Amino acid sequence: MIVDNALYRDGVRVPVDCPREDLGAVRDAARGDGDFVWVGLHEPTADELDAVSSLFELHPLAVEDALKAHQRPKLERYDDALFLVLKTLWYVDELDAVETGEINLFVGPNFVVSVRHGEGTELHSARLDLEGKTQVLGHGPSAVVYAICDRVVDSYESVASSLEEDVDEVEASVFSPARSDDAPRIYVLKRELAEMRRAVNPLKEPMKRFASGVVPGITAEAAPFFRDVADHVVRVSEAIDSLDGLLSSAFDAALARISVQQNEDMRKISAWVAIAAVGTLIAGIYGMNFENMPELGWDYGYYLALLLMLVASVALYRLFKRSGWL
Repeated sequence: MIVDNALYRDGVRVPVDCPREDLGAVRDAARGDGDFVWVGLHEPTADELDAVSSLFELHPLAVEDALKAHQRPKLERYDDALFLVLKTLWYVDELDAVETGEINLFVGPNFVVSVRHGEGTELHSARLDLEGKTQVLGHGPSAVVYAICDRVVDSYESVASSLEEDVDEVEASVFSPARSDDAPRIYVLKRELAEMRRAVNPLKEPMKRFASGVVPGITAEAAPFFRDVADHVVRVSEAIDSLDGLLSSAFDAALARISVQQNEDMRKISAWVAIAAVGTLIAGIYGMNFENMPELGWDYGYYLALLLMLVASVALYRLFKRSGWL
């Protein structure tokens, strides 16, 4: 349940002589003005999260949201603490599927509790990167919020890049000479873009507020870092809209191409029907049960009828071929 639990002082991780599960000892060791604790949890149970909530005095409504997960990205304030919800995304190329997870952040004056759900966007590497940047980590809990948001938004850009490759493949398939049924894949990709949009767009407002330095609990000195994250969020959002528009255009083009192909098929069928109808007409006339018909008593009448069928069919074939029907 507890992935990591650490005390930081002046941008440096401070060793605490206690088991990782002993959150109380680490919390009690944070006595200085610049000290704070970062506790990382992964899919905790209700009892486990209640224990953390009691220790850090987390708001019960925020704890309920973090336990249930499946929340919309949002930023809320409870007393002197912030509650931030982020959607994590990763792409499964074999299925053209965007999988989602969730990270819930409780941010207080001297603590950060991160609750992660799902397999995407692990935070251990983000912690290690941040611990290697003492100047950034010196901003306290604001630095942790920035590091996590930056890592999550970077994963958005990676997913958008993978989707862009798939959209390019769809466009190439739609306009290729070979016949293909691209509508199902276009629908799947549009559905995944909608899933991605639900994760990205609600995050624009919280990142904008962080970047403006007006959110209590997030230091004004950290605002420039969040401006970079906010810019990336906007860029990903625009990429989603662009890819969605390209897929809509590709779908319209696929439908138009199917309509053109059907018209071409109908012209070919009509041309062959006309060619076959000539021979059928001649055979039908000479198959009538009448005595006084031209050439019935002629020895070569049968061969003349066959020759007439052949000549008429060849003439029609050449006519349709020249007009582009065949």
